Order: sequence, then C-alpha cells, then structure tokens
Amino acid sequence: MTPRTRVALVTGASRGLGASIATALAAEGAAVAVNYARDTASAAAVVAGIEAAGGRAAAFRADVTDPAEVARLHREVVAELGEVDVLVANATGPQPEIGVESLTVDDLLTQLRFFAVSPLLLTQQVLPAMRRRRWGRIVQIGSEAFELGTPGSSAYVAAKGAQLGLTRSWARELGGTGITVNLVAPGFIPTERHTDVPDTDRDRYARGVPLGRLGTAGDVAAAVAYLASDRAGYLTGQRIAVNGGNTL
Repeated sequence: MTPRTRVALVTGASRGLGASIATALAAEGAAVAVNYARDTASAAAVVAGIEAAGGRAAAFRADVTDPAEVARLHREVVAELGEVDVLVANATGPQPEIGVESLTVDDLLTQLRFFAVSPLLLTQQVLPAMRRRRWGRIVQIGSEAFELGTPGSSAYVAAKGAQLGLTRSWARELGGTGITVNLVAPGFIPTERHTDVPDTDRDRYARGVPLGRLGTAGDVAAAVAYLASDRAGYLTGQRIAVNGGNTL
C-alpha cells in the first residue's frame, strides 16, 4: 500500500519565511497549502516553484485571523489536498514601533489576533483529523523579541509571549495523542519586509551574534522541516531559537 502523502498548511506563505518554509516542506515530500492574504502573484510564484521542482502545492487566500475565513480555508485545503498533517502558523502583520505612552488597546489586540487568536483558530480546525490519525505536527513561528524584550515593541513582544505559552500548554495537553507542538523563534532574518533596514543596522546586529552573521530564511525553514518530520517525534513543547546564538 502506497503511504499517504502528508499535507502541510503554511500560513503567510507567499513570501519571506513562509515561502521558504513551504518550499522546504515540499522538498521533504509534503503537499503544501500556500496560504496568503493579499499577494496572489507571489503565492502563485511559490506554488510554481514547488511544482517546477517536482512537488505538489496549491495557493489559498484567507485572512487567518477571521474565524469564518479560517474555517473556509480548512475546507478548501482538505478538498484539494487532503487532511492537514502539518500546520505552520507563520502569518504576521505590521509590526510598528510604538512607545508605551502611545500604545493603544487596539495595538495590543492586533498583535494578539495574529499570534494567539490565529494559531488557536487554525489548530482547532486541523486537530480532529490529527487526533484521529494519532499523528500531527504544529509549528509556530515566534521571535527572539520575546527573550530580548525589544523596546518600542511591547505589543508584539507580549503577543509572542502568548504564542509561546500556547505552544507549551498545547504540547502537554496533546502529548498523548501523537501530536507535537513546537515553536521556532527566528532572530533578525532579512526578507522582503526588511528592505528599508539600513546596512549599518544589519551589520550592527550581525556583529552581536555569536556566529557572526545574519541568518537566512533557509535556516528557519530547515528547523521547521525537521520539527515537521518523523525525526522530531520525541520533541515537543520546545522553543528552538534560530538566531546564531543571539539569545544564549
């Protein structure tokens, strides 16, 4: 009997870290659902790249902070690719620097919608099938900002802390079901969203990293691919920092 191809859903996968993660999971043999919110052309390019390399993928547009949209996304992914085995909660939104005096409740809630509400909505959709098969991988994309307590980013930092808390609690709750829950916490990984960051700032960050260089989206994708595999079956509830040792 031919083994079933595993299905991976990667949110925010039209570019940046998400695109690299989707490509890496496809290279490991998964059929990949490339979720995106706005950039149809970029999502199509990710799918085309995966298919050109011999993999299978499809693009799905949805706002993963909206319950109805998440439910629709899940139905469409299952209909086209099959039940989800691997969920990668990667989608993010704007991350403005706002000092505490100017921070509003809405600023905080916006970050929590991406990093606490969205993972909850997604996990609730994929969990029944994972439980039934007694195998599943949930990987959240966090940030070293939680460890660093980045000034001017308290809403983002707080939401990333909530995301880590969900990861740890769900890992214990789901531990007996064959489902693992982990979090990958990248450092400063330049992607398309960082085109305005000056070279001087990039160099300053790199000099403070023990490995002496900036990371790449591929570094993050490799960690996610490992956590999504059978090889990581005895690893759950963990925060894996992919930042060259910046938060030792």
